[in-house]
Amino acid sequence: MKAYSVLLALVVAIPAGAQSLPSARTSAHELWMTSDSYIADAAEQVPEARYGFKPTPEVRSFGEVVLHVASAHYLLCGIVLGEKEKELGKLTAKADLVAALKTSIQYCEGAYAISDADAMLPATVFEQPRTKLHALMTNAWHDNEHYGNIATYMRLMGMVPPSSQPKK
Repeated sequence: MKAYSVLLALVVAIPAGAQSLPSARTSAHELWMTSDSYIADAAEQVPEARYGFKPTPEVRSFGEVVLHVASAHYLLCGIVLGEKEKELGKLTAKADLVAALKTSIQYCEGAYAISDADAMLPATVFEQPRTKLHALMTNAWHDNEHYGNIATYMRLMGMVPPSSQPKK
């Protein structure tokens, strides 16, 4: 009887626990917020004199990666919000790039704030029929990809990337 009670408790607890899991939209938002906080911290921490740093001539400079991430926010979050991509131009100064990145992050917060139901609405992402959730997940994935570049650049500059710094 005791084993039956334990089994019954587990069977009842599993669906209850499953119901408290975050939605896919919330999970995508959480992943994006983590990588984006690291990118924003890195943008603040890297000295302006190192914004032109390139590990090799063929790749983007540190500043160009920051600009690329900010620009992609307007593209992918714009898809979710039904707005045209905002052009950022050729920013090169650290202050301008940090400001553009922070503004783009605030812009994307609006996209991640849509309802779970709206996240499942159709959207065209890179000319493919997808959902708005797909655009949000692509944004999170894209930022993670470029945070990897940023972390490598910082290591090559002799700096510790935000994700490896002691927690405050």
